[in-house]
Amino acid sequence: MFNSRSRTATVTYAQPQPAVQQPYVAQYTPPPATAAQASAPRGGPYVPPANYGYAAVSPTAPAYTLDSGDRLRVVVFGQDGITNSYTVDAGGNVNLPLIGTVPARGTSTQQLAKSIADRLRQGYVREPHVTVEVETYRPFFILGEVTTPGQYPYVANMTVETAVAIAGGFSARASKKTVELTRNSTTQRMRGDVPLSYPLQPGDTIVVKERWF
Repeated sequence: MFNSRSRTATVTYAQPQPAVQQPYVAQYTPPPATAAQASAPRGGPYVPPANYGYAAVSPTAPAYTLDSGDRLRVVVFGQDGITNSYTVDAGGNVNLPLIGTVPARGTSTQQLAKSIADRLRQGYVREPHVTVEVETYRPFFILGEVTTPGQYPYVANMTVETAVAIAGGFSARASKKTVELTRNSTTQRMRGDVPLSYPLQPGDTIVVKERWF
């Protein structure tokens, strides 16, 4: 008889290896671009356009103020010696009988009428009733790409488009979308591009630019 020796097979199990944790990398998500950045030209930093005081174009003309060149009709009721037409001089004043020089630059017709009445009340007229109206506005100027550039009388309630028409219309090379407008006020000088519908004031200077092809 043969002796049988039992053999036991040895099975080796591989030990599970711990998972290697990958380092965390934060992902940067840029903020959404603003409207100004989206419209900026490629290839360089965005530089905001200069603000010349025309950031928002008003649909209506601002209140009119007087300046050199305006011709006024001053009426003092019951005082024919004072009632007359007067021109605002280079110094911004009007010169009237009895009361002399009255500042007019930067004031409205109502404010000037009150100033004249206050002067007359100081020993000249007991209860003065004064009205002031603009008889002839100071001129405006239009230059650049128009048929006949130059100086023209201002017309009440006119726009840039009206001014261009008075100057004979656009030339063949004119840019017809906007014009450059310069306005001198009592406190500052404003300059900027405005549309053809923009309301003008006496004394404004318009420059119609050449179109870039």
